[in-house]
Amino acid sequence: MSSFEADPEVGLSAPAAMELLEGAPVALGGPRGFAVTRTLPNRQRRMVGAWCFLDAYGPHDLAASEGMRVGPHPHTGLQTVTWLLAGEVLHRDSLGSVQLIRPGQLNLMTAGRGISHSEETPVEHTPVLHGVQLWVALPHAVRDVAPAFAHHADLPVVTGAGLTTTVLMGAFAGATSPARCYTPLVGAELALGQGAASTLTLRPDFEYALLALDGAPTVDDATLKPGPLLYLGSGRETVRVATASPSRLLLLGGEPFDERIVMWWNFVGRDHDEIVQMRADWSDHTPRFGEVHGYDGPPLLAPPMPITRLVPRGRVR
Repeated sequence: MSSFEADPEVGLSAPAAMELLEGAPVALGGPRGFAVTRTLPNRQRRMVGAWCFLDAYGPHDLAASEGMRVGPHPHTGLQTVTWLLAGEVLHRDSLGSVQLIRPGQLNLMTAGRGISHSEETPVEHTPVLHGVQLWVALPHAVRDVAPAFAHHADLPVVTGAGLTTTVLMGAFAGATSPARCYTPLVGAELALGQGAASTLTLRPDFEYALLALDGAPTVDDATLKPGPLLYLGSGRETVRVATASPSRLLLLGGEPFDERIVMWWNFVGRDHDEIVQMRADWSDHTPRFGEVHGYDGPPLLAPPMPITRLVPRGRVR
């Protein structure tokens, strides 16, 4: 996906030792674009582990909409992670990848030194689109790695006691995803059946957050609904999740990312001058980002650079 927005405002507070990070509505591609709710980066907290960007969208009724249409745009210094609960998204990139993703499958694109891609709802599609798009910041040592794309149709699933856990990235609940990570982190979907309750085992050296994808699950003493991201912090060994009706949550975690980065538009860099060069390379159509073939529409234009210099920032404001 493509990000044009500034950091969102936040609102309510969660119980002690947690932070409730309110999301901001964003229209991808302009005021009439595809609507998403963005919770990372956030005014209070920019990252959870190496997870640096989180857009949630839907459920969108596509009966009167063309759905998602995000034209070719560039990325650097990050991985994009696409996860669907309903519907389909067609990915194209400058490596020549053309991949349809459906619920239960993972699309993972590693931008490294530079890649471009497009995302759209295919012509033939089911009536509802619901999912999340995330970015993972690459650490300095590998931020210029060669770009790559991987589609994982089969991910590890752990079931028991009314809880079904699908491991998207990293390791959790005794299972390990085949998706390649460059920092210690985890991403998992937690599907709770009606009346289910479970105590999750966590790593104290990780920080964690939970996003309700649907339903109204309880996290310890907090009831979570779709929209805000509940930051759990670090130092925890367990957290309890429960629900009266079927619910799904997204669990994100990882070792705190201590590098200072610059996030601007679709780029992750380390200083202002790097971002200026990335923008110029895209605007000047240099070979750095390649070309996406097959998308019926123009590439996105880079927004103007801010009038002040971009400053590298840490994971907490």
